[in-house]
Amino acid sequence: MRAILVGGGLALLISLIGTRFAIRQFTLWGYGQEIRDDGPTTHHTKRGTPTMGGVAIIFAAVAGYFAAKLFTGTMPTASAMLLLFLFVGTGLVGFLDDFIKIYKQRSLGLRSKAKMIGLSVVALTFGILAISPALEDDRGQTPASQHLSFIRDIEGWTIPAVLVVLLIWFIVAGTTNGVNLTDGLDGLAAGASVMVFGAYTFVNIWQNNQWCGQSDITYGKCYEVRDPLDLAIVAAAITGACFGFLWWNASPAQIFMGDTGSLALGGALAGLAILTRTEMLLVILGGLFVVETLSVMLQVTWFKTTKRFTGTGRRIFRIAPIHHHFEMLGWEQVTVVIRFWIITGLCVAAGLGIFYAEWVAGT
Repeated sequence: MRAILVGGGLALLISLIGTRFAIRQFTLWGYGQEIRDDGPTTHHTKRGTPTMGGVAIIFAAVAGYFAAKLFTGTMPTASAMLLLFLFVGTGLVGFLDDFIKIYKQRSLGLRSKAKMIGLSVVALTFGILAISPALEDDRGQTPASQHLSFIRDIEGWTIPAVLVVLLIWFIVAGTTNGVNLTDGLDGLAAGASVMVFGAYTFVNIWQNNQWCGQSDITYGKCYEVRDPLDLAIVAAAITGACFGFLWWNASPAQIFMGDTGSLALGGALAGLAILTRTEMLLVILGGLFVVETLSVMLQVTWFKTTKRFTGTGRRIFRIAPIHHHFEMLGWEQVTVVIRFWIITGLCVAAGLGIFYAEWVAGT
């Protein structure tokens, strides 16, 4: 528990100071955000706001984790290192996207195919390593499993290794895209991420307390998860890093996380869901990210369908993702953010409630 507190606390402090430093340096270097022309007109005033603040989040979380390991005198585990690889790797893809936007002074960075190739390389590498026998612990547990999972592995739902890797790729691609789409208003993605990563911190602490690897575990359904305590440290460090960043990202934002931050956070969320055997629970905990993604998918599908049959494309929302739709309806930006935070809080409460209720029902 000390490692969790140290990791989260140091990450918050490093992020708080590091983000302030990033604001000063990125402003000096002219690393300003380009704004999409088809978005709400109120966003045009944000043009030139420093971006790539996700660098501070990534550095703070990684530094917080390793500081916690140094403080407790313990070695990093395979699960935590894999999670950090996914976190940093997806963040690197986002960094390249942000840098191209800044260098070419446009709102489009990496081409969609190039971005997907980059994310796929990171996700597939993570997936192959996560189920590799080479990373088994002394109980034969690999970081990820070959089962479909909700609260825990679903018995009888074993799937071939190739399909597991493809499923991991799908989860990483979907989650990174969801967080990226949500990052459109000051503080929205950062605040929502604080709650979801905080929830996974509690999930990992609970799994560690009821871990099947303990010799004295005699009650309830224990959890077959490798290295739950170390995963909790990483989750706490990312939570703290998001908290520190949110101080400067709250409206009016002095810096944006950019794709560097949103892709990294999405990758870390996917990794936590996979490594804790709670893939389907992520749909509930990260409900806001799911809604944001669905709003874009519905908008594009409906527009293309109506254009094919009527010649004129029609829209379900005034603009997608859905948070911009409410802006176009006249909601103040802060109102949208706070209400979407409330929705995230309800999703997290529902997800944690289901997680705990399943354990109670199984005792």
